[in-house]
Amino acid sequence: MAYQKLQVGRAAAITPSDTAEILYPGGGDGKNSGCVLYIGVAGDLKVTTVGGDDVVFVGIQGFLPVHVIRVFATGTTATDILGLW
Repeated sequence: MAYQKLQVGRAAAITPSDTAEILYPGGGDGKNSGCVLYIGVAGDLKVTTVGGDDVVFVGIQGFLPVHVIRVFATGTTATDILGLW
């Protein structure tokens, strides 16, 4: 089994939104390179990836090692979501 080491320098609570992208908490150069997520309470999670794909992860909990720029309110039932950069 492959071993993946996840290290982050920033973390922030994510509020799902159908219109707003997730922004880096410290500002930055204006380019949104996305973040990975930690999901505390299992459920469905609808996201937009940095590549522009809208996908739904069903019954997800724990770490989601996919760079995302949006967590939708519609279609998301998971809660206690953290963005990790």
